[in-house]
Amino acid sequence: MFGTGSHSALAQTITSGDPIQQVVVEGNQRIEADTVRSYMEINPGDPFDAAKVDRALKNLFATGLFADVHLRRDENNLVVSVVENPIINKLAFEGNDKIKDDQLTTEVQLKPRQVYTQTRVQADVKRILDLYRRSGRFAATVDPKVIKLDQNRVNLVFEINEGDVTQVERIDFVGNKVFSDGSLRDEIATKESAFYRILSTTDTYDPDRLTVDKENLRKFYLSEGYADFRVLSAVAELSPDQEAFFITFTVEEGERYKLGKVDVKTTLKDLDPKTLMGDVTTKAGDWYDASKVDDTVQAISNKVGSLGYAFVDVRPRIDRDAKNHVLNLTYDIQEGPKVYVERIDISGNVRTQDKVIRREFRLAEGDAFSTEKLRRTEQRLRNLGFFETVDITTVPSTAPDKTIVKVKVKEQSTGELTFGAGYSTSLGPLGSIGLRERNLLGKGQDARIDLTISGKRSAGSISFTDPYFLDKHVSAGFDLFYRRLTPDANDEDQAGFGLRMGYDISEYLRNTLSYQFRGDRIHDIDNDAAQVIFDEEGWKFYSIIGTTLSYDKRDSAIDPRDGYNVQLETHFAGLGGDVKYLQGVLSGGYYYPVTKDVTLSTTQEVGYIQPLFGDYLHYPDGFFLGGTGSLRGFDDRGVGPRERGASKSDGSIGGQFLWSGNVTTSFPLGLPEEYAIRGRVFSDFGMLTGYDTKDSDEEIIDHRSIRASAGFGLTWVSPFGPLAVDLAYPFLREDEDEKEYFSFSFGTNF
Repeated sequence: MFGTGSHSALAQTITSGDPIQQVVVEGNQRIEADTVRSYMEINPGDPFDAAKVDRALKNLFATGLFADVHLRRDENNLVVSVVENPIINKLAFEGNDKIKDDQLTTEVQLKPRQVYTQTRVQADVKRILDLYRRSGRFAATVDPKVIKLDQNRVNLVFEINEGDVTQVERIDFVGNKVFSDGSLRDEIATKESAFYRILSTTDTYDPDRLTVDKENLRKFYLSEGYADFRVLSAVAELSPDQEAFFITFTVEEGERYKLGKVDVKTTLKDLDPKTLMGDVTTKAGDWYDASKVDDTVQAISNKVGSLGYAFVDVRPRIDRDAKNHVLNLTYDIQEGPKVYVERIDISGNVRTQDKVIRREFRLAEGDAFSTEKLRRTEQRLRNLGFFETVDITTVPSTAPDKTIVKVKVKEQSTGELTFGAGYSTSLGPLGSIGLRERNLLGKGQDARIDLTISGKRSAGSISFTDPYFLDKHVSAGFDLFYRRLTPDANDEDQAGFGLRMGYDISEYLRNTLSYQFRGDRIHDIDNDAAQVIFDEEGWKFYSIIGTTLSYDKRDSAIDPRDGYNVQLETHFAGLGGDVKYLQGVLSGGYYYPVTKDVTLSTTQEVGYIQPLFGDYLHYPDGFFLGGTGSLRGFDDRGVGPRERGASKSDGSIGGQFLWSGNVTTSFPLGLPEEYAIRGRVFSDFGMLTGYDTKDSDEEIIDHRSIRASAGFGLTWVSPFGPLAVDLAYPFLREDEDEKEYFSFSFGTNF
């Protein structure tokens, strides 16, 4: 072999500098001799030179085509003997169950019909092990096996022992004096292994999650006033048997600081700092809270931006008094650099089309960069409900006045299969099923089918909504529906269709126009039913146009914890059809975060319906009150005007004026976060009154009094879907009202 001992022997024979007569290649099977010579860069006529021959040897090995190479001199010929690396005929995986063949094939670099080398095999072994470690299986082993075939071919088999998931056995903290280990464990995403985490992966070791945990600890301490806090180290040790990890965080808490003087300063022309003090949430004498500082910076940026200053830079400047543990805080507002959006890059969306994400952006390529618009964009993307995570960052461009916006999303299931169940004294057992796809074909379209069945009520509907019809900023949709209600007194059928169109008036204000045509039929009326029900026997047709004006400033449309929303609905029936009325409903909600985990909320609704053109209030058209959706503790239609002498179990005949609301406090129950169980206490209240009858002689019982209930409930976001349970007691009621103490619902997503 030319290279070690043979190299010196050959060097002694080439000192004469005689020219090479021929370069002879031996042992090659697939590779042409001329190809071998081209790699060597030595030609006949060149002198025998030890340095050139040594370089030729290295070039041949560098190709990866040869398992062995020998060079020797035979008189004036240079003889090259090669042993070619085999070709991979087939590549297979054995023993893998948790990670499928397709995923492993994508991960490894070797493929059939490629050259086999030990170096490449070991590199692929490492890639497979890394893949298993990312899924928490650090005990996995990979043993490559080679099966030799004829014609210098091999089959390569990776024999895999996946091992068990390597769980986090213990999490310790060193250096913490103010907060206990248990308190700090609640702040990080990594959890210690426990039997109830069988459906979670938070108790498996993940290096990326550990990095997030360090940041979570930093944010927690800074929000509690510890401005000097540092995470000195985060070490994960694997047990000798490779079955568990022991994680240790070493922290330095430092001293706790209070805020001294809090001020706002600016050099911007015509901007009075005093007008911004109302946006400052940090107050002198409070403990320093970095999260409130960030909120204030955001609020001031938004306020200044709304005043016409396109480029501002708000920087919190801290003057530290270490002796007295006081921080003097000044929000310094300067003219920021003029930065424009060069481009928007989107990644992570496998199913959702790019345009579905881009149309939610409040910024476009070429616009002046705005932190507020970027924050609003992130909120809108989260409100879609299509993504588990949304991460928007900015990176510098090659140009100093431009920035690149990067959007990374992680998609989640958008299909929903929802089941509901309940029981009421009037309707009996109730079951419902709904099938919905909120991101149809990745286009952001919403398609839905619902079916409700019970002993006394059934309904079915098909709905479709395109939020950006024809790629315009206008939503459009339709509804087809059929409902059948069979209370004790009569049967009711309702069938029809509806059309909808919505558009944004401003960033938070939206209007929706609608049209509905339907037919209502009341039949099979009991002899002891109310006269107002007999008055409605047969078919009546409705032609209704409506508008819904909504203003939404909630932090989330899916799970609101902060902010408010207001909505005004108006409907006019009478553009054709048999029934004529004007109806208005004003509703809204307010959500206040008492603490990070406790939310206080209140919702209100007030409505009125007025018959027109000599018409009267028809039985199906009035407002109804009672049940889980409006007044817990009372049965469905259990509250409101009734006709004297009619059966109590028939329920209310409805009313012209409705007022209802609730106050709710939701909170964690102290259980592990993985349970995802929250509790709530609530009070529901409302009033339903007024009835414009066909016959003025009909005697209506209308107490015009407020009803109220109080209770508590649980919400569990289970692995099989959300489960809600409520127990309510009606403490303000009338004798005619019908009660319902308990209700629950259950759903699942796919």
